[in-house]
Amino acid sequence: MNQPLRYQFYATLLDKYQSYLDFRIIYNQYWGFSEEPPFTEEEFEEKQRQDLINQINRVPFKSAAADRGTAFNDIVDCLIERTFKEVQKNVYIYNGEKTVVIILPESQKVVACINDFMFEYDLSVCKEFAEYYKGAITQLFTAGILSTRYGDVRLYGYIDELMPLCVHDIKFTKSYTVGKFRRNWQHIVYPFTLNQEGNNITDFEYNIAQYNDKKSGTEYETFSEHYSYVPDRDIPRLVEVCEGLIEFIEAHRDVITDKKIFNITE
Repeated sequence: MNQPLRYQFYATLLDKYQSYLDFRIIYNQYWGFSEEPPFTEEEFEEKQRQDLINQINRVPFKSAAADRGTAFNDIVDCLIERTFKEVQKNVYIYNGEKTVVIILPESQKVVACINDFMFEYDLSVCKEFAEYYKGAITQLFTAGILSTRYGDVRLYGYIDELMPLCVHDIKFTKSYTVGKFRRNWQHIVYPFTLNQEGNNITDFEYNIAQYNDKKSGTEYETFSEHYSYVPDRDIPRLVEVCEGLIEFIEAHRDVITDKKIFNITE
C-alpha cells in the first residue's frame, strides 16, 4: 500500500544536512588546533544549523566559489554539446541560462560571466573534462520515491554527466583531499533514482578539478573518486538520513518558509 508523498528532498540538500551533522568533524578539521578560532564549537554548530535552514528556504546568497564551479560546469557542457557559436574569427560565445561563456582558442583561455562575477579558465582543463565525457547526457533530471516511516519522500536532482555505464559529478574546488566526498549523498541518491527509472547504473564518479591561483596564473590538478551503489547496503542508509532530515524540518517547521520540502505548493 502506497504511503502519501509528504516530502521532497534534492540530493545536495542531503549533503548540506550531512554537513550539519558533521559540524564537529568539520570544526576540528579547520580549527581544532587553532589558538584563536573564529567560532567556538557551539557557535559553529549554530552557524551550520542556520545555513541548512537558509538552504531549505532557498535564501539567495552570493558566493564566488560556488559560481566559479557552476560556470566551469557550464563551460564543460557547452563544449560537449557544441552549443557555442563563432561571433568573430577565433572568438566563440555560448549564452546560457545563467552563464555567458567566451572561448578564446588563440590565447587558450575561456572567460565566463555569471551573476556579478567574471572568471577565467585554461581551455586545456575544460577540454580535458569535455573529452572525458564525450557523448554524455548533460544535466539530466532524475527523481524517485523512497519510503520512510514518516511517509514517502521524493528524491530528485540534476546529474551533471550521464555516461552509458556511470554517473559523473563535477567538483571544482580550491582544496581537495582524498575521500573528500565520501560522506556526500549524490553517489547514492542518483543511482537510486535512476534504478527506479529503469536505468540500472551502479557506478558513480566525482571528477574533481583543484585550482591554485598564483600570480603567474592558475594551476590545475585533476582527481577522481569512484563509488559503487549497492542497494542492500545503501538504501537503509538513505532511509536513515532522510528520516533524520524529516525530524529536523518538522522540529523547525515554524521557520521554514519554502513549503516545497513538505510537498506543499503555494
